[in-house]
Amino acid sequence: MRRRAFLQQTAALSLGASLAMNAAPHAAPSREEFDAEQARRRKQLWSLLGDLPERKAPTAKVVKSERRDGYTLETLELDLNGIEPVPAYLLLPDKRPKSAPGLLYIHWHGGTYPVGKEELLTGQKVMPAYAPVCAEKGIVTLAIDSWCFGKRQRDPDGRTGELDAFKHMLWKGQTLFGMMLFDEWQALNYLAARPEVDAQRLGAFGLSMGATKAWWLAALDPRVRLCVDLCCLTDYEELIKIKNLKGHGIYYYVPGLLKVFQAHDINALIAPRPRLSLNGRQDLLTPPAGVERIRDHVLPLYERYGKKEDCRIELFDCGHEETPEMRKLILAAFDRYLLT
Repeated sequence: MRRRAFLQQTAALSLGASLAMNAAPHAAPSREEFDAEQARRRKQLWSLLGDLPERKAPTAKVVKSERRDGYTLETLELDLNGIEPVPAYLLLPDKRPKSAPGLLYIHWHGGTYPVGKEELLTGQKVMPAYAPVCAEKGIVTLAIDSWCFGKRQRDPDGRTGELDAFKHMLWKGQTLFGMMLFDEWQALNYLAARPEVDAQRLGAFGLSMGATKAWWLAALDPRVRLCVDLCCLTDYEELIKIKNLKGHGIYYYVPGLLKVFQAHDINALIAPRPRLSLNGRQDLLTPPAGVERIRDHVLPLYERYGKKEDCRIELFDCGHEETPEMRKLILAAFDRYLLT
């Protein structure tokens, strides 16, 4: 009974649930009311992420600039958080419009702590590199090393460094995921301010940990025009049900989250902006029943407040990986929502 009461309370706080209770078209909240409720819930979501750094405009130092095949690669040192410098890559395509779309590329976890932002250039075993794609399409692309990854790896044993950072931050009233998201949000600010970029055409893209950050960031910041996430759309209750909390890294867990948000509530904050989420039926990090639950919750919001075709949440017969069919859908989404 306690659990049922808890879930009912959680549902009552849900933006989507409130719409469901007013399912009759004449009783549905107006777009203005919907937008206002989203803004309120965004503030609530930010508040769960712990004590965050002061919100100052990010600054950058160019460490190196080099010519690559079809683009210039700037190696940057960004000041995003006032605590430690953040290494980054900025990909500037040779062929791009005067005001080009911008993409925040967010790397995965996978236990590959030394890789970080290099993933943009090298890809991963489960996904070919995106640098050639972004260069060909004329998309200015920014990728940073997340906390504990790449040149920010905090210990020779990456997992030890990540656990230590998580514990240390908790002592200071911070959360590792909150600090990670703050850096990505600041990176988006930097990308939007670049003179080469059209700040009205910003996208967030990632696989696995990068996917989770992409849909959280899109929920937190309505400037993200297009959210594309691969292989990490997780319904929390379904993940608990299949007993796979161990499948996600320690960074993933936010204190108090389930008191006020389920995954579908967070994803509801993206609607009705364009969204492409591609996941594998054989991937235990994204239980299929949970993916379908999120899809069924947010699609009516697109039908009511935007366009149904702007939201695609799909399952494929694969594991934790990008398939060629997925790549085609992603490129089509870039074309439709960032390049036009």
